[in-house]
Amino acid sequence: MVSRRSFIAKSTLAVVGAGLSKSGFSTNSIQNNNKLPIVISTWNHGLPANEAAWKVLSKGGHSLDAVESGVRIPEADTKIITVGKGGIPDADGNVTLDACIMDEKGRAGSVTYLQHIVHPISVARLVMEKTPHVMLSGKGALKFALNNGFKKEKLLTPERKAAWKKWKKEKRKFSNEINIENHDTIGMLAIDKAGRISGSCTTSGMGYKLPGRVGDSPIIGAGLFVDGEIGGAVATGSGELVMKTLGTFLVVELMRNGMSPDVACEEAVKRIARKIPDYEKHQIGYIALNISGEYGSFCINPGFNFAIKTDDKTEMEDAEAWLKKL
Repeated sequence: MVSRRSFIAKSTLAVVGAGLSKSGFSTNSIQNNNKLPIVISTWNHGLPANEAAWKVLSKGGHSLDAVESGVRIPEADTKIITVGKGGIPDADGNVTLDACIMDEKGRAGSVTYLQHIVHPISVARLVMEKTPHVMLSGKGALKFALNNGFKKEKLLTPERKAAWKKWKKEKRKFSNEINIENHDTIGMLAIDKAGRISGSCTTSGMGYKLPGRVGDSPIIGAGLFVDGEIGGAVATGSGELVMKTLGTFLVVELMRNGMSPDVACEEAVKRIARKIPDYEKHQIGYIALNISGEYGSFCINPGFNFAIKTDDKTEMEDAEAWLKKL
């Protein structure tokens, strides 16, 4: 728990950081104007996702194609239990997926509570490109996917089914507090050689959630927001906290007002800390990328990391946390 004295001290430092960011200084980001393209994504599974995105970006491809191709990798990886096929089911044993995608022109597509389809991100893109809508949900999203050539697949793996049965037998209650079952959404941002920025976000949601629950990941302005004139941001963690503060929209607007990506992410975390009780029991991580190629991150609790890929850099970076380990 953060003391009032600590909270005030950190707020003061953030104000100083915001002022410095307006003059181009940023402690946790890089000036990358002459090194585009760039791609960043959340968590360790961002490394292989970035490699797939890079295959598009390195050939001069559009960032929209890159962020779709990138997150399809964890969607199809059954070892990743918080995204796509092999994701942890809801309390009834059903794997339900959420995803959204957005480009530099403000076009966006989203699907929620989608079952039986391995790649919800690709369905979300078709919603953007083939319909007048932004979001399709549940049976409507599934029907749309099947009508557009997607095939039904079984998403619940034997391993996840066994774990779910054990969870049911033990009569455990759902908890959205910090644990591996709840926060490893894959979110990705990329800028291509032409300076076009796009983003994507895809998840199987919180493990053993109430049937019908939808988090922040498919919601434009919560799990993902992109503005081609400014930059973009994605979120991961307890989605309810992000939705209550429109986190990624807030980060982009703060960058519009002159903040560097890292300071903007910190301010979005502080918004949560000020407004939401018991926030310290949750994890939220933000990453952001501006159109100059500067990137940044911030999170509530230690432990959030993200992957970066440029022409001369491939690595993981730990995000600074609001709550430090004692």
